[in-house]
Amino acid sequence: MRTLVWLLRALLFFTLFAFALNNSHEAVVRWFFGHEWRAPQVIIVLLAFGFGAAFGVLAMVPTWWRHRRAAQRAEPLPGAPAPAPEVPPAPYAAHQDGV
Repeated sequence: MRTLVWLLRALLFFTLFAFALNNSHEAVVRWFFGHEWRAPQVIIVLLAFGFGAAFGVLAMVPTWWRHRRAAQRAEPLPGAPAPAPEVPPAPYAAHQDGV
């Protein structure tokens, strides 16, 4: 199974590497007020992906904090003794000797 995972990773790496080699020509990003930025297209795509992933992670942080606080409130602390479960009393056996 590990070999299969590493083969899939190698396939993904070489596919992306071939994409980068095929798209190494210069591209232009035009900003506001006539500003423009020239860079290889693969760099522009990589930066767009990186900024998108970072934005997604940062957008999820408040939700993660809220869930973490809720989980901490729901679980007792690790050092605190857990309350003993209530066990119903066993019925009194009049004849414990089996007679």
